[in-house]
Amino acid sequence: MWYFAWVLGVGFAVLLAILNALWIDNEEARAALAGRGEGGGPGDGQPGA
Repeated sequence: MWYFAWVLGVGFAVLLAILNALWIDNEEARAALAGRGEGGGPGDGQPGA
């Protein structure tokens, strides 16, 4: 039965790795937009957005 926990643990670790990669990619895109003077959307901390 240990293998069920192992498979679930590995699957969860892969899911977290994918979400982390998506998060980092989104942060880089928002930083690039902010550098060009474009707003990153709601909640970006810039007034008037």
